[in-house]
Parts: sequence; C-alpha cells; structure tokens
Amino acid sequence: MTAVDDRPITHIVELFEDLEVPEGFKAELLRGEIVMMAGPDLVHNRIVLRVLRQIPDQEWDCLQTQDIDLLNETSEPQPDLVVLERDAGPDSGRLLPAQMITVLVEVVSKNSVDRDYGVKRSIYAAGGIPAYLIIDPIMAQCVLLTEPTGTGEDAEYRVQSIYKFGESVPLDLLGIELDTSEFGTLPNVRPHRRP
Repeated sequence: MTAVDDRPITHIVELFEDLEVPEGFKAELLRGEIVMMAGPDLVHNRIVLRVLRQIPDQEWDCLQTQDIDLLNETSEPQPDLVVLERDAGPDSGRLLPAQMITVLVEVVSKNSVDRDYGVKRSIYAAGGIPAYLIIDPIMAQCVLLTEPTGTGEDAEYRVQSIYKFGESVPLDLLGIELDTSEFGTLPNVRPHRRP
C-alpha cells in the first residue's frame, strides 16, 4: 500500500481529482473545500524566480505546480514552491508525499492572505512539513515557520520568525541565507494584520 492509498478518499476528493480547471486558473483542495484562483501576479512570479535561483540545485529539487499528498487530511494543496532533496520521492505521479518535503514556500497575493497564513499553516504543520516560508509582498516580509506539532486543525508551528524584505532569511535546512533584497511588493493593496 502506498502513502496515497492511505489518505481519506471521500466524495469531495473524487470530485476534485476529476475537476476540469479552466486554463489560467489553479485549484487546490483545502480541508474538504475546493479553492480556485486566477494565475499569479508578475510580482509573485519574480519572487518565486529569485528564490529558485538561490537554492543549490546540486542538492535540492525545487518544484512548482506540484500537488502535495498529506496523510489524514482531505487536502491537496499546490504550494508556490516545493523543496526536497535532489531526486527524492517517487519517479512519477501527481501527488508528492509530504514526508519527502523539506521546505514549502507560499507567496501571498491579495486574495490568499487568510489561506496562506491560516488554513495552509495548519495543514502544512499537520503534514509534518519541517519548514514553511510565507513570502508576503503586501507587508514586505517573510514569515518562517518551523517545528511542526499537533494534528488536524489543531496543528501548528512552534517557532515563527519574521524578516522584513532586505533582511536575509536563514533557511538552515537548505544550508542557505535567502537574500530578500530584490523581492518586489504589491502596490495599492490594503495592508493586513497577519501573521
């Protein structure tokens, strides 16, 4: 039996897996709710590119548009960036087992603030993801979450560190200091109160 076989299969999971997503959109299953969103902003894509360029590809695989399999969760999120040891994980398949992942990155958009800081934080902690990095071009900050604990909706990260754009973010698990000095911001977007 594979890890994918162990996750709860419900009507919503079957519906999600058969969903035809219009071009230019992406869909995620988050705690039994199907969430569809438009393609990302140029600021978002440039931030992801600048992160990618700093992670040594001799040691790490950085995957975009990769669906994640979280045991015991009715969730199939698609983070902006998934980092795992080079050549780790299965050779093929749509779902990457959460236990293979070292770091997940989400870049906040004006419509994803609550999901990225809220439900995804809990989902990724429940999945045992060692580090979750939220890059927020609205507030010009990065929030690094480590040491996941708990299960289900009560899951949380024990350690939260906040870095303003321009400061380096120590990604110890990857052996790098992430330079944020070239991360852009989203103009004309109302500030929020997260994390």
